Amino acid sequence: MQVNQDAKPYDTINVTPMLDLAYVLLVVFILMTTASVQGLGITMPKPSNKPSTEKHELKIVQVMPDGGVLLNGVGVSFPELETQLNAAKQRDAQMSVAIKGDARTQYASVVAVIDLCNKLQVNMGLVTSRIGT
Repeated sequence: MQVNQDAKPYDTINVTPMLDLAYVLLVVFILMTTASVQGLGITMPKPSNKPSTEKHELKIVQVMPDGGVLLNGVGVSFPELETQLNAAKQRDAQMSVAIKGDARTQYASVVAVIDLCNKLQVNMGLVTSRIGT
């Protein structure tokens, strides 16, 4: 049996153990960083089984394909619409307006109604499905 007696130094360094250590430290760092991040604390409203006793007026404004405007199914001009919405707001400050634009109408007509509601500071929403279904 022959034993190698050469005592020459290594000319390369094995970096695999160092890379393994670096990866382990990286994983530990990521886990500790994400564990220390706190989320936002929010208080969600609790649901109630009691029906709402507040009843507020709802006006439905429909914009027709030709740009005409219907208020609760009755054709009105734009100045009349402003007058009637303003009068309804005077009666009930919490009244709401549902705006329904026909698919064939010019978008500018719908925006004009939205601008009017913003000007009068009226609660509004856009109807995205058929009214009454």
